This record gives sequence, structure tokens and C-alpha cells, in this order.
Amino acid sequence: MTFNLLKGKRGIIFGALNELSIAWKVAERAVEEGAIITLSNTPVAVRMGEVSALGEKLNAEILPADASNVEDLEMVFSKSMEILGGKIDFVLHSIGMSPNVRKKKTYDDLDYDLLEKTLDISAISFHKMIQVAKKMDAIAEGGSILALSYVAAQRSFFGYNDMADAKALLESIARSFGYIYGREKGVRINTISQSPTMTTAGSGIKGMNDLLDFSEKMSPLGNASADDCADYCIVMFSDLTRKITMQNLYNDGGFSSMGMSLRAMNQYSKSLDEFKDEHGKIIYG
Repeated sequence: MTFNLLKGKRGIIFGALNELSIAWKVAERAVEEGAIITLSNTPVAVRMGEVSALGEKLNAEILPADASNVEDLEMVFSKSMEILGGKIDFVLHSIGMSPNVRKKKTYDDLDYDLLEKTLDISAISFHKMIQVAKKMDAIAEGGSILALSYVAAQRSFFGYNDMADAKALLESIARSFGYIYGREKGVRINTISQSPTMTTAGSGIKGMNDLLDFSEKMSPLGNASADDCADYCIVMFSDLTRKITMQNLYNDGGFSSMGMSLRAMNQYSKSLDEFKDEHGKIIYG
């Protein structure tokens, strides 16, 4: 069912890779709701992923770019305005990657050069994106900018590693820039804290299947899917949310407000043994 919530609006979606991507779902829903868009991801992701098929399906031009590179971002915004015929009404930042996670480095043994890359790709790119857009005056009055976050920005989750630090920074950027851009141009900046979702990036998180099962048992409404997140993004891009800014908005079936559910307690009670290594030493994670 469509409602023409984005009729006549122009948008840029960063981060679509394949059909598992939340950004992919958001792009589809945006066009369904009447928007015209451009798509952007890194040149490698464009070559290795399936974004070309999405571009053809949605009649959306693809602009390969490194979102951590200011010149690339300037190109994306200038070309998008040219292609779409005016200023941009909404932007989605759906970008995150941790080289430390990929290399299985634990949080107490991080490679700091890799940590800088995690923060630059997953969070500072959001600041660069907004700063470039503001300097270029590329966002229309009352426009909406979103980034995808996770509750690990506030709470510790085993295996989420330095991505938790990146998400905390991401949410801080939304608040700090939200005040400035809101006062000057009426532009809204928010983050959506999504349930754990089995995207290509999410599948790299240690114990992801267990985390999905745990959050499903904890949440009164169950986990929010990528399609659920896309619906939420569309509402946040629309004029229905004109006065919402600087917020971290949970789309997690109620998980973030829970302490312990009966289903999770029953699962927990099945195994009360400490986790130990082969030498009998307790593993704390």
C-alpha cells in the first residue's frame, strides 16, 4: 500500500548493496511513495554488489563514491541536484564497517589504525556528508537527513566491538549538527536505532544468530525487519515529521525498553554454566 508520502521529493540513498540491505529497501519504498532518487556506494561495492539492478529497477542513477572522501561527496550532491532537477529533500546514511571486526580483533586488543577507519567510515562520514551538503546549500528547507544506528551506542553487546563507539559518535553528530542545520535551514537530522538485522554487514558480527534470537525473545513485538525500518525511514523523510529532529528513534519492537522477558528468562534458565575456555578459565567476552 502506498500513500504518496514523498511525491515530488528528491533523495539520495547511500549504502545499498544487495537485497539484504536496509538502504535497498528504503530506496524501493521511497520510489513507491513518489520520490525520485540517486544511489551511491563505494566503487568496489558498486562493482561487487547488485546495486546496478536496483538502479535499473528504480530508474535511479548510480554515483560511485567514497563517503569518507569530501570531494566524492561534493560530486554526489552536485550531480544529484543536476540529475534530479533541484535541491535534495532527504538523505539516508546507511554505512558501517569495522576492519577490527573483520579481522576478529577483540575490543581490548584493537588495532588503532583500524579503529580510525571504523570511525571514519561508520560515523565521521556522516559529519562530512552533512557538512558538504550544508556548504553547498544542497538540502531543501525542511529536508530530512537520517542515519542508521544500533542500541549498542548506549549498552554493551558482546561482539559488537568498536562499532559501538562508531554508533555513539554517529548519534552525537546527529544532535550537534541537528541544532545548527535546524536553526539555519529547518533541516531535520535524526538516527534510527534498528533491531539487529541480517544484512551483509550484520552477518559479520560475532554471534549474530544468537543476538537475533535473544532480541526476538526480549522484544514484545519481535525484531523489526529491514522492511519495517524502510517504512520508518519513509515517515521520517515525509512532511508528517516536520518537527522531529536531533532524536535517536528506536525501531526495535520494544527491545530498548525491556529489562527481562519471560521468554528470555526461560531460555537463560536452561543453561546457567559459566563460559570457560579449554583451561577452565571463565570467558567474560
